[in-house]
Amino acid sequence: MILVTGGAGFIGANFVLDWLAGSAEPILNVDKLTYAGNLGTLKSLKDDARHVFVRADICDRAAMDALLAQHKPRAVLHFAAESHVDRSIHGPADFVQTNVVGTFTLLEATRMYWSALPEAEKQAFRFLHVSTDEVFGSLSATDPQFSETTPYAPNSPYSATKAGSDHLVRAYHHTYGLPVLTTNCSNNYGPYQFPEKLIPLMIANALAGKPLPVYGDGQNVRDWLYVGDHCSAIREVLARGALGETYNVGGWNEKKNLEVVHTLCDLLDRAKPKSSGSYRDQITYVTDRPGHDRRYAIDARKLERELGWKPAETFETGLAKTVQWYLDNQAWADEVASGEYRKWVETNYAQRA
Repeated sequence: MILVTGGAGFIGANFVLDWLAGSAEPILNVDKLTYAGNLGTLKSLKDDARHVFVRADICDRAAMDALLAQHKPRAVLHFAAESHVDRSIHGPADFVQTNVVGTFTLLEATRMYWSALPEAEKQAFRFLHVSTDEVFGSLSATDPQFSETTPYAPNSPYSATKAGSDHLVRAYHHTYGLPVLTTNCSNNYGPYQFPEKLIPLMIANALAGKPLPVYGDGQNVRDWLYVGDHCSAIREVLARGALGETYNVGGWNEKKNLEVVHTLCDLLDRAKPKSSGSYRDQITYVTDRPGHDRRYAIDARKLERELGWKPAETFETGLAKTVQWYLDNQAWADEVASGEYRKWVETNYAQRA
């Protein structure tokens, strides 16, 4: 069995579904079910004995100790995190608690569990920490892409807390010998993403006839990674990654935010055309986010060189799949757009109009 934290969130749930689609090995899925955790994403696993779901907080040491002792996983994959930059600006305390204190608590519980394992199981055990490229800060238009040795320079409460969690994971390997692996990924997109993030927000607003809010001048650059490719990279790192190493996971798709929105509008124009005009007509420029990083870009050559991994999707194929998924799963999107989400959108975007 493997233990997955945050397995009802966007990336974690996609990983759980992906893993169980191709493996008989069970998953213990531990999630606090905050606003972004959605058991509806895992509906297809309701009667699957390989999926054991437990609602628990990674900050609860007693709960983590008990779960590790009871289920005896061979690996812990740590997805659980607060991850939205704007939310971290409005309320950084939750990010410190989950991303720093939660990771520390999970590491401590895992270290105690791992230390008591029989030698063969101890050697085979892995703790895989899923992180972000945002810990590296911002690039100019001419800077080289982030590599695994790029110095950390986080610029938001979110990225600072993720950087802190990365440092803790590294320290637990070098100090205690805990067999860790770390991945730093670029912007993920795909099915089941909570609609506060750029791509699902734009799809939802476009279909609802609402404005498509673009921060600042829309020229901020991100590297886009289809979530299914991210899942395959994590499987490779878990299976064959070198202990203590960090692997950057990127899609080789640097795109300006406005270019992403334009592409989405064009896809929707073809798949679900409006009665008149284009979805591009709904684009609205709003006040930029404080401290908005200009450019992120991932150099994923180490992962390709050492483990043979490359993304299967281009930006065009991945985005087309994503748009079609949201069109085909309107009920899921409507369910997610609950009162909690609407309150958040009002708080964030009303101030930028």
